[in-house]
Amino acid sequence: MSQAIAPLPEVEHQHAVFADGLPLDCGAVIVPLTVAYRTYGTLNAAKTNAVLVCHALTGDQYLAEPHPVTGKPGWWESIVGPGKPLDTDRYFLVCVNVLGGCMGSSGPRSEMTDAEGRGLGRPWGTDFPQVTIRDMVRAQKRLMDHMGIARWLAVIGGSMGGMQVLEWAATYPDAVLAAAPIACAAHHSAQNIAFHEVGRQAIHGDPDWKGGRYWEDGRIPARGLAVARMVAHITYLSEQALTRKFGRRLRGASALTFLEDVFEVESYLRHQGSTFVRRFDANSYLTITRAMDFFDLASEHEGDLSAAFRGTATRFFLASFSSDWLFPTSESRNVVRALNMAGASVSFVEIASDKGHDAFLLEEPEFHAALGGFLRGAAEKAGV
Repeated sequence: MSQAIAPLPEVEHQHAVFADGLPLDCGAVIVPLTVAYRTYGTLNAAKTNAVLVCHALTGDQYLAEPHPVTGKPGWWESIVGPGKPLDTDRYFLVCVNVLGGCMGSSGPRSEMTDAEGRGLGRPWGTDFPQVTIRDMVRAQKRLMDHMGIARWLAVIGGSMGGMQVLEWAATYPDAVLAAAPIACAAHHSAQNIAFHEVGRQAIHGDPDWKGGRYWEDGRIPARGLAVARMVAHITYLSEQALTRKFGRRLRGASALTFLEDVFEVESYLRHQGSTFVRRFDANSYLTITRAMDFFDLASEHEGDLSAAFRGTATRFFLASFSSDWLFPTSESRNVVRALNMAGASVSFVEIASDKGHDAFLLEEPEFHAALGGFLRGAAEKAGV
């Protein structure tokens, strides 16, 4: 892979700007705050059919349409549309690029501003303040208020998106009728933090990272960011899925020569890395992985996760996948137990799948049927 890859192209994203900014958990204030988003379907007159869909670490707001940078289909396009689980004839879907992201929301690629919101003529880079999952949710709440939506019919998301769902339900319970945190946990495990740190060190070790100021010479730390993506992508898969797709097959050779021949799985990971660097910003990757690592919903309640949801009227649906070792079923069960202790209405399903963590993004009819049924039940309760 050539390291002389140009930075992300400038794309005009649908967005809202909040001139008064957003105070962050770290004490800093982002002024102004920009929130980029996409919508699908039509908001009804009563504004009661709005569903917030929260994206994962390397996702963005382009949920169900060609990506403006890569041209690839939206990341959940298979279940969005008329008659599908995320039925755009019935629901108004909102998907927001997270705070700290690189697809239009305030983040390291944005122009750095002073305390009064005046532009300083350079990107934030590593000077962008550390954000939390709750900060991301607060930014989404600003957009919700801007749209005049009093309560989400549902908030849905997988992986880091599921963390945002849990934070929504804990921080703004009255604003969430139904919550579907998928393949996630109430805190990041030590193992997950460790994998993230390997990726961050790969970026830091790339000579083109230049202490985070790589924009100054129009380059990006492509090799380091690609390695970070490769490491992370392994955690999204399962041994069964890798064996089924690749086994030990060599690409273009019958025997290993230690020259250019590679195993098919190596070629696949290299492809994942090389395509990722063309659509994601390295400093955003550092910012967002840290936000995931810091997430611990029970920490403000003396370790009692149930206290975060006590008295909630929100309806919950949790799903996990049997081969997911990044966010195993045990983590979802911990959340379910806490919700039961809090007296919440909760349903849970473990989907038998050999696709690993990424199963929530792939073709899993049983999961899609369960999610669609949960949403229909919430809609009927809301009279939508």
